[in-house]
Amino acid sequence: MWLKPAPSCFSMLKPYCSATPPPPPLTTALKALMATKTTEESDVGIVCYISQLPGFRGILKQRYSDFMVNEVDKEGNVVHLTNLDAPVEAVQESGTTTGDGTSKDYTTEIESFRALADPNDAERLETFIKQINSGGEDGVMPIVLSPDYDKSHRTAVHNFFKQHFKFLVTDTVDGPDASSKCIRVRMNSGGQNSRGRNSRKRKERGDKPFDSRGSEDWSEHVGKFLRFHLYKENKDTQEALGVIGKMLGVQPRSFGFAGTKDKRAVTTQRVTVFKKLASKLAALNARLIGIKVGDFCYVTEGLVLGQLLGNRFTITLRGVVADSEDTIKASASALGRQGFINYFGLQRFGSGSVPTHLIGGSLLRGEWKSTVSMFLDPREGEKNVITEAREYYKETNDIEGTLRKLPRHLVSERAILQCLKKCPGNYLQALKAIPRTLRMMYVHSYQSYLWNHAASMRVKKYGTDQVVLGDLVYCKGNETERVTEVVSSECVDEIRDDTLDPNDLGDIAETNLPEEKLSLVKAVTVEDIQSGNYTIEDVVLPMPGSRVIFPENDIADVFHNLAKKDEISLTESVHNVKEFSITSVTGNYRRIFQKPVDFEWEILKYSDGNIPLVDTDLDKIAKTKPASVDKEDPASLNGDGSLHDNAKQTECVDNDIGDKGEKLPEVGSLCDTNPQETQMALKLSFTLPASCYATMAIRELLKTSTSVAFHKTLN
Repeated sequence: MWLKPAPSCFSMLKPYCSATPPPPPLTTALKALMATKTTEESDVGIVCYISQLPGFRGILKQRYSDFMVNEVDKEGNVVHLTNLDAPVEAVQESGTTTGDGTSKDYTTEIESFRALADPNDAERLETFIKQINSGGEDGVMPIVLSPDYDKSHRTAVHNFFKQHFKFLVTDTVDGPDASSKCIRVRMNSGGQNSRGRNSRKRKERGDKPFDSRGSEDWSEHVGKFLRFHLYKENKDTQEALGVIGKMLGVQPRSFGFAGTKDKRAVTTQRVTVFKKLASKLAALNARLIGIKVGDFCYVTEGLVLGQLLGNRFTITLRGVVADSEDTIKASASALGRQGFINYFGLQRFGSGSVPTHLIGGSLLRGEWKSTVSMFLDPREGEKNVITEAREYYKETNDIEGTLRKLPRHLVSERAILQCLKKCPGNYLQALKAIPRTLRMMYVHSYQSYLWNHAASMRVKKYGTDQVVLGDLVYCKGNETERVTEVVSSECVDEIRDDTLDPNDLGDIAETNLPEEKLSLVKAVTVEDIQSGNYTIEDVVLPMPGSRVIFPENDIADVFHNLAKKDEISLTESVHNVKEFSITSVTGNYRRIFQKPVDFEWEILKYSDGNIPLVDTDLDKIAKTKPASVDKEDPASLNGDGSLHDNAKQTECVDNDIGDKGEKLPEVGSLCDTNPQETQMALKLSFTLPASCYATMAIRELLKTSTSVAFHKTLN
């Protein structure tokens, strides 16, 4: 299902005329919630375990390489980085002329441009074209023209380039201050006949979420897209692709991918981009730090969100302390045999001071002003750059000044402020200015909140062994569960918005399901129980929506009573804004219990906490072809093949599972006091569907919380 971009609010905005009054103050109760720095598992319904075995102590993510994630494609293949060589076609292309006509003398056109633009910009453009004509287009970086406050003049410049420099592409980027814009000029990677990002209207491009400029000119015997494997350490998917896109001079929408991956891990996944970037992309490995690209091939279709079966996890728990090794062995065996409760992890509910399910509840009630306050009001007990920006806005009501102070990764807050600047007091429109994939996540978070509580009540009341009357199950003989699984990755990043789990963006693609698929879920009858047709593994619970059914037992009351407590109805909406209404989404179903697939475990002994215990994909390449890897980027590799400084990796900075910016104390008391002391680690390898959270599997094993507050107590 293609994601359609939300319409911009700015086409409907009135001219800016006055300052926006600050949102009304929050209630005392909500202020108390906002003052809480972390969300506890019990707050979002995560309270039960399957196994009655005792847990043990272990350190999660002491090093980035202790948490490795490899995507699993639709065919069940685990994605690995195995080769850094450029594709054959790209090598051939790099030795030929571009065919863009860049060898032409553009003196006349540059003189005409000099009359239109700043003389310095004309000089910059002339130098830019000379660099391209010299044959070094692979290393030519985009240029940015002088700030331009006149939109009509910027339009004239864009049109001038379209008419006279068809081998170049222009777009508009933010200027040095909040009110200015600049025009960026770069090589047209799609060829002479392509005319840039606006060459075709969106409706003519279809619903493709990525750029495919120049694809019509590609040879028929080779796929129109370049697919490659993206390997990264301690970077989320958007951050890594942002770096690559900036080096290539292309927009982030140029890339297609099936799911996002965690910032605090070592991950490998598939990415697609338009084919003519092959040679440039392959050459980036020498400049990329913490990122590598390889395993290039040409394919006919680009990737979109949801096109994966799941993820293969390799997790190493260090500093394991238990009563005995038998305790560890018994717990690991039980996890593989019984599985875990398929909760939505803490990541689902964000890392900001206001949990995302509370924001979702406010949206469902139609409380637009209060919702805006949740984003913009300062947090009690916090002191950082973000809080200072919020306090500045509260005291001065200066939107432009606040935008200058507010970090760019706070996408939602910045979108709200920019819209309020244009249409003061229109809080609903300001909330709609948040990018669609982000604003939909708030309602999804509330659905997950209800689901977790219902799952816990189901386990508490009826146990984990048998199906009971009224449980919901997928009808036998169909594969509906493959379609209705929520597409969300365990790997979580918080870089783009300080309150959201953007890896759940895949949920958007699977929210509205065909009615015929949803109808293949039924309530268990007496006859079903007597026949033994269904087991506990078949039981599902609904994500509330307009076309799901609820269990025909008292578990249904959990959904409705909890929503009623929040003054929300699951059957009718109090407002007519469809995207902020549960009754306007179809809903879906999720298994209560999940077993890890291809589960393996191994107890390891080590004495030096600085030495990796498991080889990454890059380590394996270095061992098979050490010379070529060192040649790619000798400065970026350590002796162990990692891309980061070992001293930094020994810090336990990545246990902040649920709270951005909160860092744990160093684990020296556990692993560095006596470097020669033998310690124990538990290595786990397993595959989970894209809807499952690996932290919930680790929680079942350790019998401990995944919250930041708990992990801080380890030391």
